[in-house]
This record gives sequence, structure tokens and C-alpha cells, in this order.
Amino acid sequence: MKRVYREVTTLPVSGGWGIALDGRPMRTPGRSELIVPSAALAAAIAAEWEAQQGDIRPATMPLTRLAATALDRTRAHRGLAVAEAANYAGTDLVCYRAEHPPALVARQQETWQPLIDWAMRRYDAGLTVTSGIVPQPQPPATLKAFAAAVAAQDDFRLTALHTATAALGSLVIALALLEGRLDAEAAFAASQLDESFQIEAWGEDAEAAARRQALAEDIAAAARFVQLLDAKQVS
Repeated sequence: MKRVYREVTTLPVSGGWGIALDGRPMRTPGRSELIVPSAALAAAIAAEWEAQQGDIRPATMPLTRLAATALDRTRAHRGLAVAEAANYAGTDLVCYRAEHPPALVARQQETWQPLIDWAMRRYDAGLTVTSGIVPQPQPPATLKAFAAAVAAQDDFRLTALHTATAALGSLVIALALLEGRLDAEAAFAASQLDESFQIEAWGEDAEAAARRQALAEDIAAAARFVQLLDAKQVS
């Protein structure tokens, strides 16, 4: 796609805020009108489109992609999105601990245990911690509590949570990010704890670095998306 529009604007509409290109309402790939809940998010999406020069590059517009996903996919397949995110609780990254070396064991305990404790207080969901990689079943009440927490999100926040959970490999870390318990940088660090430990010892190749960078960008986009959603009360 080439940039053929001159002006990007936002405007209040029924149900929230819309974005217009030369006065024409923007639509998602599924042909829904792109309406978001907050003026701050609409302005940020408009800024992504304003920043395009020559060719339109979707990879540089993560907020637009998340909003379109919420409208086209999450809304239509909400049950699937809830299930996919909630299922991470059954084998959450933070529950699987190394047995050695001691430095890694200590780092996992220091970083992950406070998140498990927070989740217990926040959702009344106690998680079973184990050593090794053999899956250990979590209590049914815990899985039910996490599923309820995921299902309670609106379509936009659910989209961000779903994206963050997949990038982080952990529903606990993703919920902590969504609720402001962690920022994007801390969430990424917690999710990449084992990988970072290995990199410190052995270094990192270019392919792994690119993969980690892509994950960090997805996490940061999801975090910013939620922050902009929550800005609606002061917009």
C-alpha cells in the first residue's frame, strides 16, 4: 500500500473514538469501523498513520494491529481467545524451577516467587511450584480463578493480554503487566530469565537476539495499548 492520504484526524463517535484519513473513517481489514474506547489510544493510532512515509508499513503500527485484532478477531472468537490465554496457567513458566546451578535457582526464586505470591493475593489462585520440566497439574480452583480473571477483560484488554501471554510464555507475568504490577521491561526480563542466564555464560547469536527483540516489542506494544486504554478517564 502507498500513502495516498494527506491528513489523519480523530473524532468522537458513538461507542468511543474513531480515526479518519482525509475525513473518511478508517476501517479494519475485516471492514469494521475502527473505533477505540479512549481518545488517547485513537491519537496514538493516528500518530502511527501520520508517521508513514511513502509505503504503508504495518509492522511499524502495533497499536493499529492490536485494535484491529480486538475488533475483527477477539470480538468474533472471544471464547477461543479466553481459552488460549487461560490455558497458560496450567503450565505457567514461573512454576517450573531449575535444580541447578545455585545462581539460577536463586534468581528464579527472587524474581518469580513474588509474582506467584501476588497472584495468590490478587486472584486467590495458589500455584504449585515444581523442579524440572515434567508438567505438574495445578489445582482446579486455581485454573478456574485464572480463567475468570481472563474472561473478565473487555475485548481490547483481552487482546493485549492474549498477545502478552503468548510473548511472555506466562499468564501470571502477563496479568502482572496488564495490572501495572510490572512494566514492559521488567515483564520481559522475568519471562527471559533462563535465556538471559544462559546468554551471560555463553553469549547470544544473531537469530536468538532477533527473536528476543521481537518478543520485547510485542510486550511493549501490549503494555502501551493497555496504558492508552486506561487513559480514557483523563482524555
